[in-house]
Amino acid sequence: MDLSQYSVAHFDRGASRFKEMAWVFVKCLFFQTPWPWPSALRVFFLRAFGATVGRGVVIRANVNITFPWRLIVGDHVWLGEEVTILSLAPVTIESNVCVSQRAYLCAGSHDFRSTAFDLQTKPITLRTGCWVAAQAFIGLGVEVGAGSLISAGSVLLESVPPRSFVRGNPAVIVKTLP
Repeated sequence: MDLSQYSVAHFDRGASRFKEMAWVFVKCLFFQTPWPWPSALRVFFLRAFGATVGRGVVIRANVNITFPWRLIVGDHVWLGEEVTILSLAPVTIESNVCVSQRAYLCAGSHDFRSTAFDLQTKPITLRTGCWVAAQAFIGLGVEVGAGSLISAGSVLLESVPPRSFVRGNPAVIVKTLP
């Protein structure tokens, strides 16, 4: 690879630089802090910056969301401490989903086969009733089927059907849940 050729000129950040700077300020004060701000306040700020957020959402301390204007969250979703959502493409988290501590939802990466190390982005979708356990990694373009469990520390790089129990690195389907 030749990183001198790298460019993000084609990447649409989805908002003005001013809005992005304002979000970074709010994120530092109210999201990426150990201070236990109420979830309702964090939800208010996400909505103010363009996220769609349902009812009963719990957002714990030190959550890092890159671009809230690309985030859709359903009802009764829990985001645990230190969750990172790299929303370079849309990230959809449907209702009754738990994303546990230090999980990483990564909607962007690079094409290592490209000399210029081109940026790649693809949406992530977590369907209703799934659980992404602590320190799991969900890669770009992945859809986690409804009612699935992604085990702690798993690295999920491919979509899984509903009611899948997956674990490992790379994550594989261990069994179908009842």
